[in-house]
Amino acid sequence: MIELRLDKFLKVTRLIKRRTMAKEVADQGRITINGNKAKASSIVSVGDELVIKFGQKLVTLEVNALKEAVKKDEAEMLYKVIKEEKVN
Repeated sequence: MIELRLDKFLKVTRLIKRRTMAKEVADQGRITINGNKAKASSIVSVGDELVIKFGQKLVTLEVNALKEAVKKDEAEMLYKVIKEEKVN
């Protein structure tokens, strides 16, 4: 079974373009996995619920699949957005 680090998952899915940016976002405490604060090195598994804070937006998503690399048009198949909400 494949396991991916959080920073690699965010890059592969193109939720965050660069792995270094994904690491920064995680290190700032803006990402949780199943309700727990996540680090860039946290392991992501299928079925996990991620909550990511992008500026004024909170995005909740579920991990559907894990792959080391995907084509751009297949990246969105790896996760499902459950909700997006604005935060102040």
